[in-house]
Amino acid sequence: MNVALWIVASVLAVAFLAGGAMKLVQPKEKLAASGFGFVEDFSENAVKGIGAVEVLAGIGLILPAALDIAPVLVPLAAVGVVLLMIGAIVVHGRRKETQSIVVNVILIAVAGFVAWGRFGPHSF
Repeated sequence: MNVALWIVASVLAVAFLAGGAMKLVQPKEKLAASGFGFVEDFSENAVKGIGAVEVLAGIGLILPAALDIAPVLVPLAAVGVVLLMIGAIVVHGRRKETQSIVVNVILIAVAGFVAWGRFGPHSF
């Protein structure tokens, strides 16, 4: 189970690092043209803030455990991802973007699995 948690946390971390980095480096208009319509509801700084939170989540899912420095941050990062995705569901729900909500629910389940495993029976 430990290996499965590492794999799942790693895949989740890569997804959030990539998504967050994209929001940090690309202008809002380019993101909107790429299919990220939700950015129309936020300022440029808010989009950059969301990207920064996603990058920090990606780092928090792996780095503390890999370096064995405060590994309790891993399940806390996973809980943060769950909260972030709940916010995303609210935004996508208001925009009636059902497909994005399905992705958010899957990410909640995956992050919840990591939080459960690292807080509970397979903590560091």
